[in-house]
Amino acid sequence: MNRFLGFLIGTLAALLVPAAFAEDLPPDALVKTVTEEVISIIKQDKDIQAGNPQKSIALVEQKVLPHFNFARMTALAMGVNWRKATPEQQQLLVEQFRTLLVRTYSTALSAYRNQVIDFKPLRAPAADADVVVRSEVKQSGTEPVSIDYNLEKTSGGWKVYDVAVGGVSLVTTYRDAFASEVRNTGIEGLIKALAEKNRKLEPKAG
Repeated sequence: MNRFLGFLIGTLAALLVPAAFAEDLPPDALVKTVTEEVISIIKQDKDIQAGNPQKSIALVEQKVLPHFNFARMTALAMGVNWRKATPEQQQLLVEQFRTLLVRTYSTALSAYRNQVIDFKPLRAPAADADVVVRSEVKQSGTEPVSIDYNLEKTSGGWKVYDVAVGGVSLVTTYRDAFASEVRNTGIEGLIKALAEKNRKLEPKAG
């Protein structure tokens, strides 16, 4: 199973939940509701199942972005280097990192094969504004894979700012790669490297 399959199925999900409705949902209910919605869509959409990249990316671009805090995700992935970037560079980094995540993981939508997602009870006081929603992706013949979602409460509802798959944080994984690139080529070099990678991942017309 793709290690980030659960990330995709669970997070690309924010998808079909209307914004006003999503703002009222507690974090565990939001993740569960949107996950069930996206699985339903994948099961019905033959194009996504067949690996149509344009359709998968369009779904992510249109539906998932409002439910993620990409600015915080990028800042966390940059670590101490975030403060060294100018406001213009920070904006470019957020844009390129968002594009990278969308293009990298949208392809995994076609990998769904009736996996079962088990959500764990939320262990956090009701007043907490930063929580972890835990789940497991189960498939016959393989070990379950844990998927943990870090969410923060904002004026626009709960937003995901990190996902850990099998105990490995998405933000931490990119932090090491970003730090290495900045050491070698600087902030501008990282922006150029991300842009180049995104160009290579851009789906071909038709």
